[in-house]
Amino acid sequence: MKTRPLVAFLLFVASITFAASPSPISTESSPASPSATTGQPRNLKPEDYAGLRDVDEPKFSADGNLVAYILKTADREKDKVAGNLWLAKWDGSENRPLTHGNNAQSHPRWSPDGKWIAFLSGREDENEIDQLWILPTNGGEAEKITDAKGGVEDFAWSPDSKRIVLVVRDPDPREPEKKEKEKKTVPPLVINRFHFKQDIDGYLTDRWSHLQLLDLATRKIDILTSGKHDEFLPAWSPNGNEIAFVTKRGDDPDRTVNWDVWVVGAKPGAAERQITTSPEADPDPDWESAPAWSPDGKTIAYIHGGDPKKVEYAVHTLAVIPAAGGEAKVLTQNLDRNVVQPHWSADGKSIFVLLEDDSVQTLLCIPVSGGAPEPVVGGRRSITAYDVSKNGKVIVRSSTPDRPYEIFAAEQNDLRNLTKQNDVWLKQFKLARVEETKFKSKDGTEVHGFFVHPVDLAAGVKPPAILRPHGGPASQFANEFEFEMQVFAANGYAVIMPNPRGSTGRGEEFALGIFAAWGSVDLEDDLAAVDAAVAGGLVDPNRLGVGGWSYGGISTNYLIASTTRFKAAYSGASASNGAGHAVEKHGHLPEAFLSISPRRPDQDTDAISVRRERFQCPAAQQRTDVSSPAQPQRSHRTHHLSRPIPQPQETELPHRPLQALS
Repeated sequence: MKTRPLVAFLLFVASITFAASPSPISTESSPASPSATTGQPRNLKPEDYAGLRDVDEPKFSADGNLVAYILKTADREKDKVAGNLWLAKWDGSENRPLTHGNNAQSHPRWSPDGKWIAFLSGREDENEIDQLWILPTNGGEAEKITDAKGGVEDFAWSPDSKRIVLVVRDPDPREPEKKEKEKKTVPPLVINRFHFKQDIDGYLTDRWSHLQLLDLATRKIDILTSGKHDEFLPAWSPNGNEIAFVTKRGDDPDRTVNWDVWVVGAKPGAAERQITTSPEADPDPDWESAPAWSPDGKTIAYIHGGDPKKVEYAVHTLAVIPAAGGEAKVLTQNLDRNVVQPHWSADGKSIFVLLEDDSVQTLLCIPVSGGAPEPVVGGRRSITAYDVSKNGKVIVRSSTPDRPYEIFAAEQNDLRNLTKQNDVWLKQFKLARVEETKFKSKDGTEVHGFFVHPVDLAAGVKPPAILRPHGGPASQFANEFEFEMQVFAANGYAVIMPNPRGSTGRGEEFALGIFAAWGSVDLEDDLAAVDAAVAGGLVDPNRLGVGGWSYGGISTNYLIASTTRFKAAYSGASASNGAGHAVEKHGHLPEAFLSISPRRPDQDTDAISVRRERFQCPAAQQRTDVSSPAQPQRSHRTHHLSRPIPQPQETELPHRPLQALS
């Protein structure tokens, strides 16, 4: 049976929370609905997820008095998430929708003259392929501007508001015209790329993303770049003569992660020139951090990647380079933390960035001339997006463990909520208390994390607990609202959320703790989190469960093959065959997956192998029931490519990416 995404999430959480009825819950009944006569807050249920309102992508108007943002809401009946443009005033006097309906709008951007808001939407397209739309700010309907068969992925306004640079995807050559669809059979996929498959995107054919230039007066679109490579994250120079962007070039860009900043003239046929030349990613498009021109146009700020040999564990930093080319300067070399989203101050003396720190993400200002970073918005919170107006106003998208993401005005070391989209939703429920934790692992390493206390816990009773490893592994649990954990707590479970070695936020060495060692010290750290909760009398040691998603699922597989202390487990979007999973998910064997091997990636070429000693799960044991794990079974055999591999891995492993690795 095929289950739609929103319904699947609700069923997944329901299956976990209601699989058993833990006794620590108070027997006092809660009102069935917030509209009950008592009006008392009740415990969360899985279906309440559909009531959350997701606020994102805040952008200032030119004068700094208005804020456009995207509000995503769920329609349970249609199992669809709609995204609409909203407008809030800086002074808090207004907060209203600009678009309506069940379609997805995204990426709002004000024209520099303040007369228009451009955005992306797939409305009016049966395949929901995004096109560029423009909405007049003085009233009226949005107008569709482009009709690119491959879709528009990104765009940026020129400083004079007369042109827009587009990132346009090549059309699928297999796609027949709409009126001919019933008569034609879509040809098969032809795979001839080294990197032939990408998580979420699926199979990658000979299609690329390129820059095109739109003249708004004539609606003429000119091609700026072409070739068998992608161009992303365009940014205009202040004088409107050039456009910076990010690309990978070379004989076969699929074989490298060496992204660089390039510049092209803002006219057809203009020459392209390379700005950054380091072997690191400058920047990786996944960081969603476009190059940023200084106000005088002489310097470009960008996010500089770490040592490629350290893969995702390497710290990426803030760097600047002359726009004409030359020597780059790293501004956060000694910070030992990831930073993203550079934005110049109006005076050109400093650069704003988001800083990923220990269980938080905050906003900093980095002096260009050197010196200590200056906090702009700190505290134990997570900020994922922000904007700064020309007159120095700051807005942030921020969340804390007790409040979903909203857009806030940052002023005088305080945050003022501009959107308040979830205030009504929050008043309906009793939320669990979340506290940060610190504990020692088996080898004495200090590990940090979170502990979510059950709601309505009866006095003197130790609750069952769920160990929740996070995904990544190069990520972290942070101070933000976690609906899933709140639902567990609402149903009587404590939730243990460690940030073991391999996590980001505590520096490069901590992240490198599991390089070439998946399922080693990170598992010790996870179990130490459980031990600390048990020792503190916070949980019942005889009623423990474990479950996670992605690498959290992989950790779960490791754990239930290594210990019998967990009575139940769930493993989502995980893997038991690391090499096969890498190809199935990414279409090649990235170094991140070779790091599960006991040898370094550059040594792993004679046989792609995975030590089952550290990589076992019920699938490897030919078990399907994870409700009662069997005794761990150790094996020192290696898993060679010649061994049978389940579908679809066996059909994709022989492809030339693995042949290139011998």
